[in-house]
Amino acid sequence: MLFNSVQFLIFFPLVTVSYFLLPHRHRWWLLLTASCVFYMMFIPKYILILAVTIIIDYVAGICLEKPGQSLLERKAILTISILSTCLVLAIFKYLDFFNTNLARLAALLHWNYPTAALKIALPIGLSFHTFQSLSYVIEVYGGRQRAERHFGIYCLYVMFYPQLVAGPIERPQNLLHQFYENHPFDYRQVTDGLKLMVWGLFKKVVIADRLAIAVNTVYAQPREFTGLPLVVATIFFAFQIYCDFSGYSDIAIGAAQVMGFRLMDNFNRPYFAKSMAEFWKRWHISLSTWFRDYLYIPLGGNRAKTWRWQRNLLITFLVSGFWHGANWTYVIWGGLNGFYLIGSIGTKGFRQSVCRLTTLDQHPILHKYVKIGVTFFLVCIAWIFFRAKSVHDAWYILTHLTHADQGFHTGAVRQLESMGLSRRGWLVAGVGIVLMESLHAIQSHRSIRHMLAEKPIWLRWTVYYALILGIFFFGVFEQRSFIYFQF
Repeated sequence: MLFNSVQFLIFFPLVTVSYFLLPHRHRWWLLLTASCVFYMMFIPKYILILAVTIIIDYVAGICLEKPGQSLLERKAILTISILSTCLVLAIFKYLDFFNTNLARLAALLHWNYPTAALKIALPIGLSFHTFQSLSYVIEVYGGRQRAERHFGIYCLYVMFYPQLVAGPIERPQNLLHQFYENHPFDYRQVTDGLKLMVWGLFKKVVIADRLAIAVNTVYAQPREFTGLPLVVATIFFAFQIYCDFSGYSDIAIGAAQVMGFRLMDNFNRPYFAKSMAEFWKRWHISLSTWFRDYLYIPLGGNRAKTWRWQRNLLITFLVSGFWHGANWTYVIWGGLNGFYLIGSIGTKGFRQSVCRLTTLDQHPILHKYVKIGVTFFLVCIAWIFFRAKSVHDAWYILTHLTHADQGFHTGAVRQLESMGLSRRGWLVAGVGIVLMESLHAIQSHRSIRHMLAEKPIWLRWTVYYALILGIFFFGVFEQRSFIYFQF
């Protein structure tokens, strides 16, 4: 079920009203049933795959707390749980990738490789709930979380419908105890959650799905374009993926907040980052912190010699890239971001010298926006590999960004017109981006929702109605799936 669908427009208020009408002791099974229905609206049989990972990690958590176990026994239980859960992910997400690459290698070496492409459909959100399950087992093993004995509550921890498909990837310490808490109807919580949901929907259907028209047109056949259209499509994709994914997170966090649940923030104005390190503290925070805590730090983090620390960082980003998709484009995207971070630290002294020589350090506001601009440029270059269908397409786009066969007025303008957006579409896209980033600039000091709450009622409702009317009149209602559903 998509958040931007008529089904969800019926599902959400029905579940929410029922939640508040039921006594607290019955709410868990309502939410679990609703979550099952929500997930089964995609491909019903795939809920059985989710059930397998749930059972594995539920049993593992209890086994890890049995008294009298040796460290070796506990490590064995943890290893079996992690490998079993990851095996499910590997079969459905990566088996085709390895099979295809082995077939290509065999053809290159003139070997006989008879296995055909498997074409296994990837269950929606498999990577997300796999990581949420893994975090539970790891936290129980580390003694930071008690094993959950209530099987239904544990199922709900993994399957809680607002964040089931694309996160945020929650930790058991934050979410599990909330299912035991009584959440009475709270007008402020309900209205704040609804505001966040509307804002997330605005970002999705007004900005992201409109930008997608131009982005899909160019990236589907990139060799039909050169120069400006490639630049515009790449910048548009940067905002498309942000509005699409942060829009989903806003709706998920808002839907949970309406019922009294607190999910972790997943984005924090990432395109205002002044460095790549800062960008990754602001982008997909739940995943970035997951890899930091469960991969980067266990590898040794930065508590090692320089080359080991750089290796740890690069491994983390390569794995992160591969997590996003079974394609070499994602691996390159991850590796490129790893090199960005290694390079930014390695060139810190040089960059400081350049700032002193150019007196840029004497103009802090200008210096700030230069850093923001450079960071955004690097992020956009990496996004090319993330969005392109193949490495060959990504390389073509990268090498033709500044190339134009014709003059600006005769070539680029005509190509811009062929990107699929009408004049009205270009205007809506541009105004939407400017509006969003302006609000982000204001929000650097204080939450917009809290600021609005202090304004006169006529002003608040004017803003709310304007946002709803903006969705109604300028939204793209083709029920486009969210980008991160494929991961």
